[in-house]
Amino acid sequence: MSSNVDISSLAKNWRLDGLQYPSPTDVVNEVFASDVLTMEEMRQRLSKPVWKSLVATIERGATLDSAIADTVAMAMKTWAMERGATHFTHWFQPLTGLTAEKHESFVTPTSDGSAISQFSGKELIQGEPDASSFPSGGLRATFEARGYTAWDPTSPAFITRHSNGATLCVPTAFASWTGEALDNKTPLLRSIEDVNIAAKRALALFGDTDTQRVVSTVGVEQEYFLIDEEFYYRRPDLVMCGRTLFGAQPPKGQELEDHYFGSIPDRILTYMTDAEHQLYALGIPVKTRHNEVAPGQFEVAPIFEQSNIAADHQQLVMQVLRNTARRYGLVCLMHEKPFAGVNGSGKHVNWSMSTDGGQNLLEPGDTPQNNLQFLFFCAAIIRALDLHQDLVRTTVASASNDHRLGANEAPPAIMSMFLGEQLTEIFERIISGKGGSSKKAGILGLGTEVLPKLPQHAGDRNRTSPFAFTGNKFEFRAVGSSQSVSFAITVLNVIAAESIDAMSAMIAARIKKKQSFESALSDVIKDVYKKHSRIIFNGDGYSDDWHKEAAKRGLLNLTTSVSAIETLVNAKNKDLFATQGVLTARELEARQEVMLDQYFKSVNIEGETTEWIAQTQILPAVLRYLREMSSVGITSKALTGMTDELAAHADEFISALSLLRKQNAELGGETVHTKSHHMLDNVIPAMNQVRSAADALERLTAHDHWPLPSYREMLFVK
Repeated sequence: MSSNVDISSLAKNWRLDGLQYPSPTDVVNEVFASDVLTMEEMRQRLSKPVWKSLVATIERGATLDSAIADTVAMAMKTWAMERGATHFTHWFQPLTGLTAEKHESFVTPTSDGSAISQFSGKELIQGEPDASSFPSGGLRATFEARGYTAWDPTSPAFITRHSNGATLCVPTAFASWTGEALDNKTPLLRSIEDVNIAAKRALALFGDTDTQRVVSTVGVEQEYFLIDEEFYYRRPDLVMCGRTLFGAQPPKGQELEDHYFGSIPDRILTYMTDAEHQLYALGIPVKTRHNEVAPGQFEVAPIFEQSNIAADHQQLVMQVLRNTARRYGLVCLMHEKPFAGVNGSGKHVNWSMSTDGGQNLLEPGDTPQNNLQFLFFCAAIIRALDLHQDLVRTTVASASNDHRLGANEAPPAIMSMFLGEQLTEIFERIISGKGGSSKKAGILGLGTEVLPKLPQHAGDRNRTSPFAFTGNKFEFRAVGSSQSVSFAITVLNVIAAESIDAMSAMIAARIKKKQSFESALSDVIKDVYKKHSRIIFNGDGYSDDWHKEAAKRGLLNLTTSVSAIETLVNAKNKDLFATQGVLTARELEARQEVMLDQYFKSVNIEGETTEWIAQTQILPAVLRYLREMSSVGITSKALTGMTDELAAHADEFISALSLLRKQNAELGGETVHTKSHHMLDNVIPAMNQVRSAADALERLTAHDHWPLPSYREMLFVK
């Protein structure tokens, strides 16, 4: 029986009655961060000595004083229970790329048969989940399962709500009994300190003695798809894999470019508003919402935050978007390519560095040619990306991201940098000895006095670059929609810190030889730019010509995730992470093992699901339709031709399915390395053949016989 539904009912029966949202004034004054234990809230609840000790840890990186834990825990519990929380959890980020939590009740029975509410400093500081049940890359096994969660005081505790209560979430790191990092937060925190030390050392060369702390800052744009849940549950591929493994292209996709920034449908806008107010309560400063390029695709983006908090908030954004969609009869898809043939979903990680005095170290100012401090830090990032193309590419490696990265759409797998006309010219003039810049900002007239004259930037923007300078930050556009941003931020922090350190050492060595600071700085910037400017490309990153040019320049083009992941444990990368104190060689090897294991398992699930749907749903439906067509009893060349065409594609489909079944049965060896290569070289091509034949059959089979909701329905019914 067909699984098609009355699509008209899906679009009109979603409404929720009694929806009420706070006014804009209430959002500002009462709602924002109301479910967050903010610094101000903590200050009011703690004694002055305890408060000062905690601030020293949070703002200056001082060692956490365990003696204050009981006092802080009591304040947390009281605050949380006032807001309806009955349980607490250590909220952490294992190497699954998701979050994890184990809830514990505040209620503790007593010996006299009553109960008390309790949350001790020990419970705040340390938890003990089973480490062997999470991906560890061999760091933990079932017979050595102990792991610890450790309170991260630099990220505020918060409350998550459900239909029947609330839970206090305490952000934590996750480590093994032997002290190795089993999560994404621990190396991120280490890398943040790495940036702090390197940047302060560099600033001292410029005479800055006031800055006490430098942090990396991040703003993450999140793209996602929404489809009606009726369609979702009739698509086993979406349920099991997060993407459609079958689906013929509809007559209309994104060709007319009419969806991007278009009017947001009421159902979607109501959903967005609901999600935004939940995010406001969690202290997440979401700023932007809009339709994205593909039909059914949307985006939300917050403003900049300190990178550790931004990474935590990014996980919450995904969680809230997914959970809220169900209230509206929708499902939120975070897969990088849920629908073939239309725009995929990424998340753009906007990265910069800022001092505790509020100075953005990547702010060029009005005259960047005279801003030597900015040119120093900018040159350091140029050097960092050129030296560590492989590492940056690896941070965005996954089976799902391969569908959009380097093959089908932007950004390409070649890790180049867009610097823009003005900055490129400034660096080129420094090299030539001319100095200054002839490219300046201006005023843009629009041909009529009715419209205002607009300030025109000195340079254009480039949406095809994976790593683009966009005014006062770098936008890393290659991260996948479903991925945790923590590893990408960690790597950007590490390579930036190493490069800043290296350039500081170059300057210091020249000064030691009696060269003036200004002269030494100029020479180092020149040398770095000359050596590493091959990474800069301001043109069309999608073009075939760029791929040829990149090869001439010696840039890497790691088109598959497997090839990228295999570079992670190269000697230079091991040395980098060990020298910077962020990941040991064993921790890095474990991460490679986990990434390859996730790649293998993801594709294996897709291969098995493709075979299952093809064998049990599509093939029976096609054969039923073919039998019906063949038994019409009408003599017609046209009908015979249609039947023959359908039968030919059915034969092709069965042949491709037979090959896929064989490849699925052959897992590819004993290690995740060989298994991943088997998935890449054999299973994926076999899946693609099955899909190609199936999509051809979908175009020939009567709609009421086809067992899966079509792209036409899923993308356009809102």
